[in-house]
Amino acid sequence: MPSYAIISDVHSNLEALHAVLKEIDKENITDILFLGDAVGYGSDPNICTELLRSVSKVFIAGNHDRGAVGISDITSFNPYAMIAIDWTKNVLTEENMEFLKTVSLTYEGKNIFLVHSSPKDPERWRYLESKESAVINFPYFQQTFCFVGHSHIPFIAEQSYNGKTVMYYKSAEVKEGCRYIINTGSVGQPRDGNPNACYVIFQNNLIEIKRVPYDILLTQKKMSAAGLPNYLINRLAKGH
Repeated sequence: MPSYAIISDVHSNLEALHAVLKEIDKENITDILFLGDAVGYGSDPNICTELLRSVSKVFIAGNHDRGAVGISDITSFNPYAMIAIDWTKNVLTEENMEFLKTVSLTYEGKNIFLVHSSPKDPERWRYLESKESAVINFPYFQQTFCFVGHSHIPFIAEQSYNGKTVMYYKSAEVKEGCRYIINTGSVGQPRDGNPNACYVIFQNNLIEIKRVPYDILLTQKKMSAAGLPNYLINRLAKGH
């Protein structure tokens, strides 16, 4: 049976990505699946995009990826995110620009569905961040497992055959007859109050939310040197 590491929302944070990939190397993982937002916010969009391309079996698009290449409207972004996207547009290589233009919004496997935002509205970039939003989204995919990112808030929603939904925030053993929505959180900009990089391991019928520390100070120094907004720099250490 395949074993997966599922990562999302790197947001040009190379130090966080390196830390996560180092931990993944210690696991018996067959495939890395990336759920989008390679770029935005941080100072290393090119190397993060290239590294993710090289290690990921599946690479789907996030709203910042599409915003950076002019496919998605960014007028709904907060002003700091818009500044970062404008900066990213100016530094992305042509090769990475062309690649990000071609990336799909979703991926459907035999038993897994991957989407950056939500299975109900992939292109509208709605947040899937609660039990209520999970319940709404279960009917919009057919597979047993749906992995999402976008909200930067990790959780595991388990729905039984009778429609009862239970939430887990660290790990969950897969139960026969149940279906799952798993928000993998964010590698590069967690927003659940924990600044450590976040990702998910799925193997041996166990879904685990993993956290790993990284050199936040170095990331902040690089962002500052790039002239990125202080708001984006300071929030990394707070995890929100």
